[in-house]
Amino acid sequence: MAAAGDELHGPGLTLHIDRLEPDVLEMEVSYDGSGTMPPEHLHPSQAERFRVLEGRLRTIIDGNEAVYGEGATFDVAVATRHQMAADGRTRVRWEVRPALRTAEFFERLYSGRVDENFLSEFAAEIRFT
Repeated sequence: MAAAGDELHGPGLTLHIDRLEPDVLEMEVSYDGSGTMPPEHLHPSQAERFRVLEGRLRTIIDGNEAVYGEGATFDVAVATRHQMAADGRTRVRWEVRPALRTAEFFERLYSGRVDENFLSEFAAEIRFT
């Protein structure tokens, strides 16, 4: 089970869980710049906040493209479709409210423990559009 202090490794990224409580999941993510945008998705009952600590983050939020540089903060509202990826080496502070099972979603995804029921198990956290 994911916990504060855990470090997860996914394609082109390292995700460090700084705080995990029912009302918030706080993470710091380091991207090596090799990753691509994930499929468009939304979080049905969660809001997200991002702060770019280093580098640049490319986003498409509700169909609007933007690039956020170092020091920029932006939000993704509940149930808003979005995608994002680093533009080169990038480090981002990422908050998810409420946490729900988002940390467990990433833990299972990046460990390869994914089966045919994976997306339905995490339907409260993520839906692909």
